Amino acid sequence: MQLPQVSIVSPVYNTAIFLNEFVDKVTSTLNSLQLSFEIILVDDRSPDNAWDILQNLSKVNNTIKVIRLSKNFGQQVAIVAGLSYAKGNWVVVMDNDLQDQPKEIAKLYNKAIEGYDVVLANRAVRNDHFITKIFSGIFYKLFSYLAKTPIKKGVANFGIYSKKVIAEVTAVNDYIKAFPLFVNWVGFKQTIIDVEHAKRSAGKSSYTLSKLFSLAFDMILSFSSKPLKLFIKFGVLISLLSFIAGVYTLIKYFNGQISVLGYSSIILSIWFFSGLIITTIGVVGIYVGKIFDQAKGRKSFIIDETINTQA
Repeated sequence: MQLPQVSIVSPVYNTAIFLNEFVDKVTSTLNSLQLSFEIILVDDRSPDNAWDILQNLSKVNNTIKVIRLSKNFGQQVAIVAGLSYAKGNWVVVMDNDLQDQPKEIAKLYNKAIEGYDVVLANRAVRNDHFITKIFSGIFYKLFSYLAKTPIKKGVANFGIYSKKVIAEVTAVNDYIKAFPLFVNWVGFKQTIIDVEHAKRSAGKSSYTLSKLFSLAFDMILSFSSKPLKLFIKFGVLISLLSFIAGVYTLIKYFNGQISVLGYSSIILSIWFFSGLIITTIGVVGIYVGKIFDQAKGRKSFIIDETINTQA
């Protein structure tokens, strides 16, 4: 059987109201490009009626392949689960809430066949809530600094990737899954083009501020050891300043300028250094915990059911 030229991979969570329109628009775009395709929709145990809609869609169209996870593992894990079933020479990863617009697939594909392995979609004008945009901006700057890996703040999951890139991404065995960072890490010939980003027409994003913070925290820990190095540098600096202060205090003592040492300075020093030590141990402990998670070798996801994946 001939393999599809393009695979569309999209995680599904609280987006039931968009699914029919999403499939129609993706199908229309790929038909206009005269490309064979498959649409892989990964139900990340969505709490709405997404599963019923996915079942109905897959019954009438065998190009729609459905994967249902055993529980909610998160968007990044759902993407990787979908990628493991993708058979196309090119793989498009995108959300299905129609903020990533299906019509932009044509622009990404036409750029890719110019000789690129990865074409990332840059949301030149983001139509998200201003709090989300502020938080994202802070994360991208912080991550770029900590991981020494510059990433563009308008770039997320949406993009088109060659088969060899996806093979390397799915081979990354990190317990913490971060698809856009994996793509950045594996390399190959990449470029970025501007795309139109639509406003969300209904519903709310499943990413709360706490979830975004947790995801950002995991990504930084997974891809950077710089927090540990910063604490080492800070500790050396404090030690140097303490040595200088100690020499200065000793000189004043021998000159008879100090008769009774200050109680306040001692208490403040104890509190400051105790806090610093506890924080440092905490950061080290988090890294050790992530190493423990990785060492256990548990699966990143468990698949409950699939539809049309054998075709």
